[in-house]
Amino acid sequence: MAQIHPYLNFPGTTEEAFTFYRSVFGGEFTSLVRFSDMPMAGISIPPQEANKIMHIALPLGRDHVLMASDALESLGQVVTPGNSVYLSIQLDSREDADRVFAALSRGGAVEMPLADQVWGDYYGSCRDRFGIQWMVIYSPPRRP
Repeated sequence: MAQIHPYLNFPGTTEEAFTFYRSVFGGEFTSLVRFSDMPMAGISIPPQEANKIMHIALPLGRDHVLMASDALESLGQVVTPGNSVYLSIQLDSREDADRVFAALSRGGAVEMPLADQVWGDYYGSCRDRFGIQWMVIYSPPRRP
């Protein structure tokens, strides 16, 4: 079965964002490549952008990987934050959901506070300080 892994672009803040995400979710980066690490034939990266992140990967659980890169203005890349994408994370406990939601929303904005919902989940949504939108969910065991 195919897997889908979220890939984010940041306007030069990938390293800061992923250091933050690692503090929230734990784990270690399985890949961290800077633009200075990659030979790019015919492309010159300005010295002030050479240390920016070309690719980074942070495993989340067994089967998922959050990945990202910096968009470089020198390459004509522009990040335009929008409201068409959320990252939805399913947690194993109400306590984990509370912890993750508090960490992600700190310095950002709460869109919908964590609360028990009519469909049975403990759910909330927020935007983190990097402009990434998150849905945080805990689904308690259902009674038969």
